[in-house]
Amino acid sequence: MRTANPELAELGPMVLVREHPGLARALRRQTQAGTWTSVLPGVLLAPAAAGDVAMLAHAACRWNPDAVVVGAAAAKLSFWPALAVDKVELSVRLRQHSRFYLGSQRAIDPDDVISRDGLRFTCPALTAVDLCTELGGDAIDQLLRSRTATLAALWEVLRRYPNRRGNADRAKVLVDSRDEPWSAAERLFHRLLRAAGLAGWRANHQVSCFGRRYFLDVAFRGAKLAIEIDGRLHAGPEMFESDRVRQADLVAVGWRVIRFTWAQLQHQPEWVIARIRQALAAE
Repeated sequence: MRTANPELAELGPMVLVREHPGLARALRRQTQAGTWTSVLPGVLLAPAAAGDVAMLAHAACRWNPDAVVVGAAAAKLSFWPALAVDKVELSVRLRQHSRFYLGSQRAIDPDDVISRDGLRFTCPALTAVDLCTELGGDAIDQLLRSRTATLAALWEVLRRYPNRRGNADRAKVLVDSRDEPWSAAERLFHRLLRAAGLAGWRANHQVSCFGRRYFLDVAFRGAKLAIEIDGRLHAGPEMFESDRVRQADLVAVGWRVIRFTWAQLQHQPEWVIARIRQALAAE
């Protein structure tokens, strides 16, 4: 950052004006000129940093020591780094509208807060349960796939925050997650299997062969039948190649493999179940 003032030149990408009272007027002028972006009262970020969720979260935690990052931003900081986040949600009220933050007064048990590198955000289990009302089962699926918390931990979090608005919907999502799906496609497939009365299967069953470890989407272990689901985002040459290696390895050690797509689960559920019944009968 080019400036004639050496003190301003030494400032990093984040500035709390209260920590530099002698520079308040100069910082105000630079903010008006677009050199800084005001993200919270008395908190400035370099324009590039204002588009970074982690920097916005850091800014909020320095601005208010009681603030905890919750919701989608907390998920991005912990178990879901690819999640798109529009605003950073905080557990404290904001006195004015912000294009960078959402805030609401909320009591959070300190045991459910992770403090790391100056950040404070809700633990993965509470974060995923919170997001059920916004994202349905997607946050739960992502959490279980990342193995950063268990289904039992999710139920425990729900019990420890009773009478919250939306808890009935959160409980329904957790019930629907009882077989621990790792994607929306797996979640739908589990519903189809349960509705058809098919038993004896296990989700994300671990198999090791030829030095590799695989998690089968659904495995009928007794029949050594593996069901693989190509979900909504299942595409690309690398995925295609790895799937073929995976299937060849599984077949080589005695597994039969059937693949279904997201579209088939949605639009041809009877056909899907019929193929599985036939495969089980041919054991």
